[in-house]
Amino acid sequence: MEKQRPFGELVPYDEALSSLLKEVEPVDRKETIYLDDAFERVLANDVESDMFVPPFDRAAMDGFAVKAKDTFDAGKFDPVDMKNVDKLHAGDSPEKALKKGECIQIATGAPMPEGADAVVKVEVTEKENDLVNIYQPVHPGENVSPKGEDIEKDETVLKNGLFLTSSRIGALAAMGKEKVGVYEKPKIGIIPTGDEVVPIDGELGPGQIYDVNSHTLTCVVNKNGCRPFSEEVVHDSIEGLKEGIRRETGEMEMVIFSGGSSVGDKDILIDALDSIGEVIFHGVKLKPGKPTLFGKVEGTPVLGMPGYPTSCLNTAQQLIKPVLRKLSRLPEPSERHTKAVLQKRITSSLGRQQYMTIKLEDGMAHPVYKQSGAITSMAKADGYFEIPENVELVEKGDKITVTLF
Repeated sequence: MEKQRPFGELVPYDEALSSLLKEVEPVDRKETIYLDDAFERVLANDVESDMFVPPFDRAAMDGFAVKAKDTFDAGKFDPVDMKNVDKLHAGDSPEKALKKGECIQIATGAPMPEGADAVVKVEVTEKENDLVNIYQPVHPGENVSPKGEDIEKDETVLKNGLFLTSSRIGALAAMGKEKVGVYEKPKIGIIPTGDEVVPIDGELGPGQIYDVNSHTLTCVVNKNGCRPFSEEVVHDSIEGLKEGIRRETGEMEMVIFSGGSSVGDKDILIDALDSIGEVIFHGVKLKPGKPTLFGKVEGTPVLGMPGYPTSCLNTAQQLIKPVLRKLSRLPEPSERHTKAVLQKRITSSLGRQQYMTIKLEDGMAHPVYKQSGAITSMAKADGYFEIPENVELVEKGDKITVTLF
């Protein structure tokens, strides 16, 4: 007969998350990488510009470069006539200096020629051969992007700790930064457990299932700024689990086990962890996700996740994601929400915070949660809504807030 060891007092979700966050610190290791690899990484130093951007005065419009004072008498019915003496495209180097009464045809982005201080838009001109009629005056600096307008030389453009978005990558490119210093991605060990678990390239025997959790956890780790290291399946033995923990301790910022964290006869991860480290909590007021285990070995946080795929993935989203983002220095994620009408009455477990997966159709919310062992509970869902631990019933027809995946 299997030995059952009931959970002790369950830890509230907020307390569990607080305990996890308290035990980790952002990674300090730095590396230098190529700019094209730096998207969604975290900058590890202040960046100063060693150049002006743009590095020269340039036209902000297609038109004619002029001395502004030569246009002051221009009017809608009484144009000023100028002689066009050259043509400049972006990338050209001006060779002629502008004299009084002259203009130069110029394209957006082209360098301003010497002597010119404004650009007349092509829309208010007429050109015939080398003669240009200008029907509207311009003031000095009009339609010109001056040298250093975007970035001044020696300006601190980006600060240490900034999340590198596409626009910030663009700013680095504008300064000619081929490489950039970033914080290293924290290393996270992922270890599946269980005699019934088989790698997806293996063959299933009687009573066995493919390893799902390593792959879903790898996605969560990658998405939240860390580097996953997936290990081979560890079978249900105290020594095997202890060896797996020791192998990762000191090498990883955090170690995540999936399976073996509940209270059944073969759920012995707590015994292995307790024998070589410290157990901080076992069991969380979270549904799905109750059998979650957390401890430390030689300073390394060790998490035991539920073995059922939906329970494991939900726990990763609710508990592990914030920890990964603290480790990797990523900002708080921006969540998207929508309102929908619940299409089925739901009873919940008092005393446990529940996350119910939802499929959305035409403003209607259809619960798709089956059980903790069914990965399609999340694969077919568009998001989830939260049922507080003090709520036992949500009625059909209630308007709920759905957090979108």
